[in-house]
Amino acid sequence: MQQDGLWQAVLGEVELSVSKGSYLTWFKNTELLHNDHNLTIIGVQNVFIQQQLQKKFNNLIATILTKKGFPSRRIEYQIITSTTQRMIYDEPVFIEKQEETKNEPQHTTKNGFSHSYRQGLNEKYTLDNFVVGAGNELAFAACQSIAANPGSKYNPLFIYGGVGIGKTHLIQAVGNALKNQNSEINILYISTEQFVQEFVESLRSRKTADFASYYRSADVLIVDDIQFIAGKEKIQEEFFHTFNALHQANKQIIISSDKPPKDIPTLEERLRSRFTWGMSIDMQTPDFETRCAIIKTKSLAHNVELSPDIIEFLSNNIPTNIRELEGALNQLLAFCEMRAIEPSLGVATSLLGSSKSRPKHLSAHQVVDRVSKYYQVPVDDMLGPKRDKDIVVARQSAMYLLRSELHLSFPKISRELKRKDHTTAMHSVNKIEKQLNLDSDLKQSLAAIKERLYA
Repeated sequence: MQQDGLWQAVLGEVELSVSKGSYLTWFKNTELLHNDHNLTIIGVQNVFIQQQLQKKFNNLIATILTKKGFPSRRIEYQIITSTTQRMIYDEPVFIEKQEETKNEPQHTTKNGFSHSYRQGLNEKYTLDNFVVGAGNELAFAACQSIAANPGSKYNPLFIYGGVGIGKTHLIQAVGNALKNQNSEINILYISTEQFVQEFVESLRSRKTADFASYYRSADVLIVDDIQFIAGKEKIQEEFFHTFNALHQANKQIIISSDKPPKDIPTLEERLRSRFTWGMSIDMQTPDFETRCAIIKTKSLAHNVELSPDIIEFLSNNIPTNIRELEGALNQLLAFCEMRAIEPSLGVATSLLGSSKSRPKHLSAHQVVDRVSKYYQVPVDDMLGPKRDKDIVVARQSAMYLLRSELHLSFPKISRELKRKDHTTAMHSVNKIEKQLNLDSDLKQSLAAIKERLYA
């Protein structure tokens, strides 16, 4: 039995033996890294799952493995932090040979070149479960368009932004959507680190032609964290030729990065220009409402309905990183699961600490004052009727920050800036939100003001 097939069979038995909530929380995203009669290694996502499987489910897993004909003297649970770690144990020395299927992409061979990385898109990343907010709606719309008609529009799509804001989810979701529409489409999802490793291996084994042929046969090429290609001249040259071949054939290219092409150091100019041929989109950190929606969606996936005060606490406690936000949620749920208690605000506060989102003493007056000092526009001018360009920018920026940081209502924002109609505040906030996707200078200015507010 193939390694993946064995673990799927084990999970099938587990699902019949435990509650649905326990299965989704502790087993769903596990994988079998290694198995023989001496040692079984199971990959898990975090320390809480590791502890729970060791303490509560180890005997169940051992029993099912024995039942399937694969007894093991020792079972270990390893936290997987990167796909590289998976490769350490991904050697088929203990796997019986059988015909390759479409669902077994781990050891693919094309033209004699072996690809030992885990190619598969993570099926949990879909467009349906991606939470859309002000900071990512443009990127989401572009991905929807690509899913409907790949290769004809927004090619390449270059998505960039900070760590943990959902870039990987979104680009993999496009691949999953296309795969669901057409199972025959050749989608290659690869991290830049893996691309580099394989290219080096192709040089060592003198199979660079096979390497090139493999990637240039893709219908859709999805590359994660392209910033790691910086400083690698030969790899940049290879990627340049791959990019050209696919783009010329109207094949879809999707790229993610933590910074825009112009800011990637030692990136060849010819690649820099090609990355901007299609559409470059800046994904921003999620706003308060989006963070709340993410927490609610993630908790419901665990069959847990959190109270609004817990959701607001988590959203305020971790304001910038979705990955950390999900980790905090998992930590809370794991803590409560292990102690058989219901999640509460008290438990969340004691476990995760007090809110770090902003000082409680921060007032609307302080926000307006900080904006005034940053733009060097007198507060009286911001509150007055003047409509000079620099005054309008400062006034609209203040309104945006009052909304995004203090979560004031539009009528309240209008009163703070001495405006007669709350629609003025609505217009100003919407305008800034749209400009943030296009104006890097404005984004940097608002980030600088926030730093001064929370210093």
